[in-house]
Amino acid sequence: MNLKWLASSVLFCLLVLSTREALGRDYHVSVSGDDRNTGSAQQPLNTISRAAFLAQPGDLIIVHAGIYRERVTPPRGGTSNEKRIIYHAACGENVEIRGSEVIKGWERAFGSVWKVTIPSRLFSDHNPYEELIQGDWFDPMGRDHHTGEVYLNGTPLWESPGLDGIREEKTGNSYWYSESDSKGTTIWADFRDADPNAEMVEISVRRACFYPEKPGVNYITVRGFKLRHAATQWAPPTAEQFGLIGTHWSKGWIIENNVISDSRCTGITLGKYHDPDDKLEASADQYNRTIRLALKKGWSKEQIGSHSVRNNTIYRCEQAGICGSMGAIFSEISGNHIYDIWVKRQFQGAEIGGIKFHGAIDTVIRDNHIHGTGRGLWLDWMTQGTRVTGNLLYDNSTDDLFLEVNHGPFMIDNNILLSETAVRNWSEGGAFVHNLVAGDILLRPVLDRSTPFHKPHSTEVAGLSFIQGGDDRWYNNLFAGHSGLSPYDGAALPVRMEGNVFLNGASPSENESVPFVESPSNPGVELVEKTDGVYLCITLSDDWTANMPRQLVDTHLLGQARLSSQSYTEVDGTPLQIDADYFGKKRDSVSPAAGPFMVLGRGKLEWRVWPK
Repeated sequence: MNLKWLASSVLFCLLVLSTREALGRDYHVSVSGDDRNTGSAQQPLNTISRAAFLAQPGDLIIVHAGIYRERVTPPRGGTSNEKRIIYHAACGENVEIRGSEVIKGWERAFGSVWKVTIPSRLFSDHNPYEELIQGDWFDPMGRDHHTGEVYLNGTPLWESPGLDGIREEKTGNSYWYSESDSKGTTIWADFRDADPNAEMVEISVRRACFYPEKPGVNYITVRGFKLRHAATQWAPPTAEQFGLIGTHWSKGWIIENNVISDSRCTGITLGKYHDPDDKLEASADQYNRTIRLALKKGWSKEQIGSHSVRNNTIYRCEQAGICGSMGAIFSEISGNHIYDIWVKRQFQGAEIGGIKFHGAIDTVIRDNHIHGTGRGLWLDWMTQGTRVTGNLLYDNSTDDLFLEVNHGPFMIDNNILLSETAVRNWSEGGAFVHNLVAGDILLRPVLDRSTPFHKPHSTEVAGLSFIQGGDDRWYNNLFAGHSGLSPYDGAALPVRMEGNVFLNGASPSENESVPFVESPSNPGVELVEKTDGVYLCITLSDDWTANMPRQLVDTHLLGQARLSSQSYTEVDGTPLQIDADYFGKKRDSVSPAAGPFMVLGRGKLEWRVWPK
């Protein structure tokens, strides 16, 4: 059990009950209710969808314990932060929304393989066992993949490319295969020693669990649910982005304290709408065209974004935990635990990661715990005014942080980056301050794609340019091995570096005049999981923690990003000072320690880094 999630859920329950006053009406939903009822506590409704149909701005929908097998498609949202429509799992009750149905009537086909034929009427608007996963920047790796999924007692099986594959796979995984015709859909599945008629077997039948049919359904809160089993399609940046739960090009959503799992592709989407002029084409020119279309359709702070996605647990999604093309502007993504993303790796593509955003303008990504993914955090195009702070990333097989074709300014501070590749930087105009970096820094210019930069704190495009590389700032970081900052030697654009510490073979850049280098010193960075959280162990030396002059980093010191001429500020444009550490503790203003912690001792130290 995530103790932080539980504590936050209880707190929010109390806050909701104490601040409701007379904002609107309460609707109750129960698995034992009836949709002909009034929705009162004494006469609850039976489906969340019926409550959604009735709810008006200011109303609260309280959903009681049980499994709700439906796609909630809210027809309307609220009108402001004060008059939103709130979907709230009843305090202390286990409430699940599933995009799956239970399947019985299995017959043994051969060996441990069973089969069942499902009539087409089970699938409402589409059949996930006929729909192939496809889209821009998607690589099927030489075979077909369907949006459907089969689950045995909650655990997903693996899709086989053919019936023979079910018997021939030697990986230790269990597989399924399907064929559809006019009579229905037949699914074969290898259940090993299990009898599927005696166990819980479910198949995903809905494209989403909670997703509006139309854009512009604003100011909705979704709180305290378990949402799982959605037959989601690949979510490319140039087309509509279905998620297990998604905002569908809206404004002002709060998605908090939920457990979200088992999306065929993506868990949460904050992204792109469907446009008849969309083209399935994986190119920079096409995405620039998509941006121009979005601006004509109202892509602005007034109409899109300003979401809060906080304190959710997200796992077992094969594309991304959270993604969004342009729809995450002016938002905050905080306190989420995202793990086991892209686990099966039966397909791949350029949209896979714990968090993957295009156009995260003035977005704060704070205090998230991301591990066991391909890419941990991928910020692609138009990362301007963005702040990435206080995040814990490790065991991500591709990299912790990928910054692709952005012109800045963006701020990366107080993060713990422990994967083999910590930062893959194909951008310029970044500020990296007080991070702990235990992996490689990889750089490259991008001279074959011209990408946008914007007027400060705006979606309005100010121009397009290539990425030459450089124009970065690195202040007061702690490098615990691998490349250090030497990849910046020979960067095309000037860089600023000061106050960094290099240990365990990490190398400084020739651009830093007075680095502290203690190559033989190994700080022994180690993560330890205990019953109450994740702990970081590190051994600190008196030599590099004492008396090395450093300065607090602020807006004045950082200056402006070269191309956009925008200062490094808070996302609201006010001056910025990095005067607090990973835990929010005040730093020494005279000579702050390198790395994300205000150091309180020497020798072997241990901090609980999740939950904070």
